[in-house]
Formats: sequence, C-alpha cells, structure tokens
Amino acid sequence: MRKTIISFLAFAAIILTAQSLFAQPHLAVSAPVLKWQKGGCMNTWCRTGWYASPAVADLDNDGKPEVIWTDYRIVVVNGEDGTDQWVVNNPGNGRGWPSVVVGDVNNDGSLEIVTAHSGGYLSVMQANGTAFPGFPKQAQTNELRSLAVDDVEQDGDLEILVCATRSNDQWFLYDHNGNVRAGWPQHSPDSDSNGYAAGCYNENVGLADLDGDGRDEMIGPNDTHYVVGFNDDGTPLRANSLYGQIGGQNKVWARVGFHYSHAVDLRGYANCSAGVEPLEPRPNFADSAPTFADVNGDGDLEIIIVGNQYDCRTSPYTSLFHSPYILNVDRTRWSGNGFDWTNLPTPEANAAPLSEDYDTIETVMPNPVVVDLDNDGYREILYSSYDGRLHAVWLDKTEHGNWPYKVKKNAENFIRFSSEPAVADIDNDGQAEVIVTTWTQKGSNTAGQLLILSSSGNLLHAVNLPRSAEDWDGAMAAPTIANIDNDADYEIVIGTANMGLVAYDLPNSSNTRVLWGTGRGNFLRNGQAPASGAPSQTPTPVGTATNTPTATPTVTATPCAGAPKAPKLKSPKNGATVTTKNVPLDWKNAACATRYEVNVMRGSVSGKIVDAQTSLTASAYTTKALKRNRTYYWRVRACRDTECSAWTTTSSFFITP
Repeated sequence: MRKTIISFLAFAAIILTAQSLFAQPHLAVSAPVLKWQKGGCMNTWCRTGWYASPAVADLDNDGKPEVIWTDYRIVVVNGEDGTDQWVVNNPGNGRGWPSVVVGDVNNDGSLEIVTAHSGGYLSVMQANGTAFPGFPKQAQTNELRSLAVDDVEQDGDLEILVCATRSNDQWFLYDHNGNVRAGWPQHSPDSDSNGYAAGCYNENVGLADLDGDGRDEMIGPNDTHYVVGFNDDGTPLRANSLYGQIGGQNKVWARVGFHYSHAVDLRGYANCSAGVEPLEPRPNFADSAPTFADVNGDGDLEIIIVGNQYDCRTSPYTSLFHSPYILNVDRTRWSGNGFDWTNLPTPEANAAPLSEDYDTIETVMPNPVVVDLDNDGYREILYSSYDGRLHAVWLDKTEHGNWPYKVKKNAENFIRFSSEPAVADIDNDGQAEVIVTTWTQKGSNTAGQLLILSSSGNLLHAVNLPRSAEDWDGAMAAPTIANIDNDADYEIVIGTANMGLVAYDLPNSSNTRVLWGTGRGNFLRNGQAPASGAPSQTPTPVGTATNTPTATPTVTATPCAGAPKAPKLKSPKNGATVTTKNVPLDWKNAACATRYEVNVMRGSVSGKIVDAQTSLTASAYTTKALKRNRTYYWRVRACRDTECSAWTTTSSFFITP
C-alpha cells in the first residue's frame, strides 16, 4: 500500500510539473531590440517585399557579414548598419518570390547569389554584383516561385531546380553553367503512365538524397492533389505497389492522388458528386512546400508536406483545413517508434480559412518547419495556417501545451496571418523558442509584429514591426536568425512587405542553438532540415578580414559554413556477411568535415550501442572486437567542429559464427 501511495504521488508530481511547463511562460529570453530598418530602400520609399527570406554571408571576405535579399531587386546591405553595399535590378524588373540562395555554385571557393523571378527569369550573381557567366536564364515566361539548390550528384558544384506557375514542362534542373540537364524540363504530357501535375505557386520544390544512393531526388507538390517525384536524370520516382501498377510497373508518384483518408488513396478517387455523402476531403498543394527531415532519429529522411484539404463536391471547391502528411520515399504514409501517420491528425476546431482572397489579405503559406521543440529526440511539425493560427503537431498527431498559437487576436476586427517560423533555443535551456512574423489585413492600417513563443506555445514577446504609409504592414517571409555584426549575440533579420529589410538585436543570445534559422531550413532553400542536437556555439565571423584596399570587393569567402553534409557509407555493404570480429568500416569523405562520429548497434537500428566514436579524423574505422553470430547496424555523421550533419541511413552486417 505504501508503494502504491508513493507511486501515485510521484505520478502526480510529474503531471503538475508538465502542467507548469505548459502554463507558465519562460521569461529568460530577452525582448528583441530594433537595430536598423529600411535596408535596401530608396531615399523616400521601399519596394514591396514578398516571401523571400534573407540570407547572411560574408560575401566580400572583410570579416563583416552582409544581408542578402530580393524584392524587385537583388539587395546586399552591410549587417552592422543596414547601409547598401550594392543593389541591382532583378532581370526583367520583376519581383522575387522565393527565398534568396547563397552558395558556392561552381565550387571555386567564392559565394554566389541565386534568385528566381517573375517573367521566368533565373539569376545567378557573383558576390560583387556582376552576373555569373551563363546567367540570367529565361527558359519560359511564367513566374518562378519555386527555387531549390543542392549538389545533386555530390561532385562539388551545385545544381539549381526551379518550378514555374505554368501547367506543363514547369520543372527545370540547371547545371551550374546554366545548361538545362538531360531529362529536363518535366512534366508533360499528363497521362495514365506519367501522372498529373500543374503549376507551382509557392516554394514548392525540394531536393534531398531520400534513398541513400548518393544522388538527390526532387519532390514537387503543385496545384493539384498529386505530388511529383523525380530522380536527378528526370526519371520518375515510383510509388509502393500497394497503390497499383500500370504496364507491369508500380505507378509513378504523380499517378497516385492524395486524400485525407488513406483508404481513399488506395481506392484511387474521392466522392466528388454534388450533394452526395460522404465527405471525402482531398488536398490541393498549390501553396505547399516539401520538407525533408529524420523525424524519429533512425537515420532515414521523411517527406513532410502540408495540404489544403477541400470538399470536391462543391463548385467552387470549399477549403476545409490544413493537414500535414509524413511520407516515405515510396509515397507510403510514415509510421515508426509507435507513431502511425496512416490516418492523419484530426483537425483542430475552427480550422477553416479566415480568408483566401489576396485582395483582403495576402496569402499564408503553410511551409512545414520540422524541429525538435522539446528536446525529446523526436521532431515536431510547425506551420502557419489560413485559420489565423501557428500550429505545432507532435508525432502523436496532437498539439501539446498551448499550441496552436492564435495569431488573429480576439479583440481585433481584422485578420493577421503568420510567416514560416524560425526556431532557436535562444537561452540554451533545451527548450526551443519559435520566432515568427505577422502581417495584417489590407485596410486595417495596423502594423505586423515580430513574435517570440516558447516551446509550449506561450507568447514571450510581441514587438510591432516598423510602419509604412500603406494601409497594411508586416512581413510574409520567414525571419532569419544569424550574427550580422560580429558581436557576441545573434540578430533577427526580416524582409518586410513595405519597409525593406529590418534587423533586431537579440540581447543575451550568445549561446543560442539554432534549429531552423531561415526560410526553407538553410541558405540553399532545398527543404532539408538542419541536423538536430548540435551543441550551441558562440557566433563567429563568417570570413577572415583582409586589409587590402580595393574599389571592387575581393571574393574569397569559404563555402564551409554550417554543418557538413552526411557522408555516404561504402563498406561493408548493407546486409553483408563478414568473417572478422574487428570489422573495417569505410565511408566517403564529407566536404568541410573536421571529424566523424560512428555508432555500432547490436541486433537492430535501435539496439544497444556497442561501439561509439566521436573524434575520428579519417573516413574509415575498424570496430572493437564484436561477438560472432550477431547482426550489427552502423551509421556515421560528419561534423565541422561542433556542428554535425544528420546521421547516415543505417546499414547492417552479420558476423559469421
């Protein structure tokens, strides 16, 4: 009886502690302080900014970071004070919708700037503001709202993927020299064999190595209830056989429609007959960005997409709610570690759109941010919705604490929407903070805000963004958290709708642990979630200062910024049988890695770790003596100082008796 009472009291204490965590705001995070505003603006006015998240890099190698952005121009300003370094018009003078990319396109040690624009223009600029050879490109004339960059074949240079708002041949994959790669553009014509697709109206493309073959795949939601998938050579990704076959082959991704119910996916069509029950929602993906993350820490990347579920029985269709999907590379719905996403989360009450009319308020984009908010080893899915709330969904398919956070305030008679958030553990206490901007309804004559929320959805700080003379204001793009002035603390940089670039100091943030620091997860904007669990570090200059006076900036910036990519395992091959107890492990070098970590597990991918190394400097290791007649699983990650990649896909080997 005494043990029962003690157990009950301990359980009650745990419940009270959890309730206290979710009920009480964490006040150790300091309020952001305005540093400068109107970055990149003209003397008396600013151009309209859209959904482009700023980048931060030391372009001219003077030891001082610059902030890079696009509105209707490509804008580079000095991080310490927001003054112009250089500004050039966008090709065709059109707007820049997707977030600006900064990377070493041709692997020569210098950084380039990649932007995509209306009129179908793709731009690559050198760090000094001149055009990169072979650019700009205009393969067609529809707006490019989707841009993602990565080294798709791991040969050192970068490839550029864009998608247009037109409904055929909308996806183009470019080499760094401006040539369209063989097998592209995609996708045309629509048919039973190659599936269905339409235009891309947000940052609807992503690139990642999803199957561990050392080459990237692309995932492309679009203005249908289908999602395309292609290999880097333009051949289609194929879905699992449970979705059926055509011509003796599994259907391609773009041939398997999405619905809220997986049973309807398997049937192949929803009930769209007017006035006939039942309601069988299906999603439109016109505004849907794909994100790639290892949600449960098993070394495999999952695909996360948020769809706009609608009733296809009505004309026009009736939007119902946003819903996140977690998918495997074979298009099946993910399950693992006791979580099962075959059936999607039940929508929260009042999940219907407050508005989908951009003449009333500019459209909210439900870009999924996939991070471990509460430091439990599993990632949560955050997204902003047209219901006027910022959602955070745990793998148990529920929203914990005080999530979702209501952006639209009860006392206000106008709508507020929120951006894609950034996420960082600002005070390094193991619980992440969520940084998000808002914008207001047209005609409200009200400022948008910069919000900082706790991991449990409590508001920590709300700061009005600078006001313009327009009848609405705010910021639609994801904020970027970075050190822009080489002091001890981080800053938040925002591309606003009407006031250009704005920067805020984050006092007492020197130990910040950045989990999702900018739009689409990284400055290549490819949707790959940053590695989780990297130790915090004090911000340091991006480059090394040079004292050589010159009228034209000298560009010698290093591409080694942030965590390196995960290496590729070489041997033993997955499933191999070996005869020695000391097993040689070998993997490919990862660019910019200074050390490697290795785990060897016995019996399963989640089995006991029997050999762990954290400071290997070579891309090979021979294990300790292992027991015979056992199966072992191993994985590697690459680190640059304290920043580490995701773990590789786990591989297995068996040691003979």
